[in-house]
Amino acid sequence: MTDTCSGQCQSESVELKTSTVEGNSSFYKQFTSEFSVPKMDCSSEERLIRLTLDGVEPSVGLLFDIPERKVRVFHDENLDEIISKLESLNFGAKLETTQKTCSKEVAKATASAKENEIHENQILKWLLVINGFMFIVEIIVGWIAQSTGLIADSLDMFADAAVYGLALYAVGHSIKKKLKAAHISGWLQMILALGALGEVARRFIFGSEPVSILMMGFGLVALIANITCLILIFNNKESGAHMKASWIFSANDVIANLGVILAGFLVAWTGSRYPDLVIGLIIAVIVLNGARRILQLKY
Repeated sequence: MTDTCSGQCQSESVELKTSTVEGNSSFYKQFTSEFSVPKMDCSSEERLIRLTLDGVEPSVGLLFDIPERKVRVFHDENLDEIISKLESLNFGAKLETTQKTCSKEVAKATASAKENEIHENQILKWLLVINGFMFIVEIIVGWIAQSTGLIADSLDMFADAAVYGLALYAVGHSIKKKLKAAHISGWLQMILALGALGEVARRFIFGSEPVSILMMGFGLVALIANITCLILIFNNKESGAHMKASWIFSANDVIANLGVILAGFLVAWTGSRYPDLVIGLIIAVIVLNGARRILQLKY
């Protein structure tokens, strides 16, 4: 380990503008290790990293920079365990630097995180309500419209709601309860995603007549819901990793919504059900992969 931190405090203060510390970092940790995590691009990966490292002893502090796909870990003499935990997630985590901690930056980041926590939690609650409501609406309308695209998009909404709900539930709970909640949401996502894939297969074999107007109409409603989420997050999207990740997550959902609308248009234009089946398959596979990652978490 490198035991100098010359220039480190000065450079860290810039990155802290778009990051937050989570973990027991209010006290001094001997070392700061920075990891590059190429596959960390939204809140689901960030949440899995948080949960995985939450059980490490002695406890660690975490500093996330989602845009740069970096994680900074404040720790003591337990770097090998941290590396092993991160590698087990298969996100491509790679240790870049380790050096002695500049404690004043940890204190600054901790104070900033506490200041934003209450406001961020209020926003997360709204995101949870919006995504939960749209999950119910889309899955009902998707069944009526015979649209696998809408059904799969509703599961994407559920996946979002699960992440936001887990983020809120995790505050103040033990690692055992956090992982239990994560596994429950993961299994539920897995069941729903498999159901959506089964529905795609069933309608491919036995046929379907997706209602393009309902697909485009409720795809638009879901698009408005996710744009509302982006507006709620906008002023706070640079205040911390949770909010930055939530911004990216909702922005990705906008793409899925546009996919459903496009599929509805193609169904109307071509008279074919295949555009609906294709978008349903794509979204269901994405949700299934997210569930798989959650279920890989271990105590």
